[in-house]
Amino acid sequence: MGDLPRHPALRDAAPVVFWLDDPEAPPPAPRLDGLTTCDLAIVGGGFTGLWSALLAKERNPALDVVVLEARRTAAAASGRNGGFCDASLTHGFANGVSRFPGEIDTLERLGIENLDAIESTVRERGIQCGFERTGMLDVATESWEQAELVEVADAMRAHGYRVDVLDAEAVRAQVASPSYHGGLWIHDRTAIVNPARLAWGLRRACLEAGVRIYEYTAVTGLAPRSERIRLTTAFGSIEARRVALATNADRALLARLRPFILPVYDYVLVTEPLTAAQLASIGWANRQGVGDSGNQFHYYRLTADSRILWGGYDAIYHFGNRVDAELEQRAATFDKLAGHFLATFPQLSGVRFTHRWGGAIDTCSRFCAFWGTGYGGRVAYALGYTGLGVGASRFGAQVMLDLLEGRRTERTALRMVRTRPIPFPPEPLRYGVVQLTRWSLDRADRREGRRNLWLRALDAVGLGFDS
Repeated sequence: MGDLPRHPALRDAAPVVFWLDDPEAPPPAPRLDGLTTCDLAIVGGGFTGLWSALLAKERNPALDVVVLEARRTAAAASGRNGGFCDASLTHGFANGVSRFPGEIDTLERLGIENLDAIESTVRERGIQCGFERTGMLDVATESWEQAELVEVADAMRAHGYRVDVLDAEAVRAQVASPSYHGGLWIHDRTAIVNPARLAWGLRRACLEAGVRIYEYTAVTGLAPRSERIRLTTAFGSIEARRVALATNADRALLARLRPFILPVYDYVLVTEPLTAAQLASIGWANRQGVGDSGNQFHYYRLTADSRILWGGYDAIYHFGNRVDAELEQRAATFDKLAGHFLATFPQLSGVRFTHRWGGAIDTCSRFCAFWGTGYGGRVAYALGYTGLGVGASRFGAQVMLDLLEGRRTERTALRMVRTRPIPFPPEPLRYGVVQLTRWSLDRADRREGRRNLWLRALDAVGLGFDS
């Protein structure tokens, strides 16, 4: 894991998260020392935790709310992702319609309302995070992928999507790559954003609303204590009437949740700023987010200063659900990503990468978030976003607050909220299942999308896997 990338375009790439490498990062909050109490304690200072805190104060400004973060705000998944803020609550339309066909229209409407609310919050709170509602290009890099995209577009339109089918010439007029066979332009439902600045803006809004935030305060224990829940940390503890768990891929404080989460490492590169001539060579005037359509896929977008962020494809699981800072760098994957980038954009052959990093995604077997409660409804959790949590985390926070308040709402009545995914098997079977599935997905990409017996069996039992 300590090897350095060998690709010449990576020679100057720092092992640093581009979004977090920012002089405007806020100074750290103090750690929790001693014993304190509150009405609502939130474990996790990422998007789900910050939205939970801010929305709780908006519902009841008198509520005493505390956020406990093990590292810094946005240090984990919320500051490491590609910066795609999508309306989908179900990790994409296809996953949603296959798993929740009876309520897909409700989920799509709630997703758009959620994205609208995020945009309104950014505007009203003055959060300078480069929020651009550019839409999304799903591109086909093989002819069989284009045929599947055309079928998906018809289904999307039937459920209210505004989507254009693009042939090879039309999609290359949007973003010039010789690898494209066609694609879809899905309008309105995706924004690109600087995720760290969005998180820091939400953090500021929370502090202004009176939320107490403690950083470098890892919660090591959770236990009932009379009418409250006690959270233990290295230097203190807090007793809360209600607790919201927003811990993403980190080890769950409720042991019964651990079989449901599989931490998968995803890796990202960012280029140096492109020159005007380099930008002209690829077009991309509409600045959409882009994702290709294989089982093992890349995602990419432009930054505010005209860099290209390029990530995805390799999804690495480590035996025993291991999560560790040393896993955030993987030379073999960075070399592979750099090669794929230059195959996609050969006209950018002289471009160098300045940043390389990785981070863990809280994968679950149905690809989208799940919820629940414990300790008589005094603890709630939201987990399993599987990579589209920048937008869905606000919805996840709303559901947690509804559950903690004991409210029956349109959200809590959803089958999506009332059910949980299938748990992953224990080790060593878990590791073997993941490796066999990765091999099968790669094989399907090489065989025009044809899924082997193993993938068809997983589909039949609803145990989903994705790159």
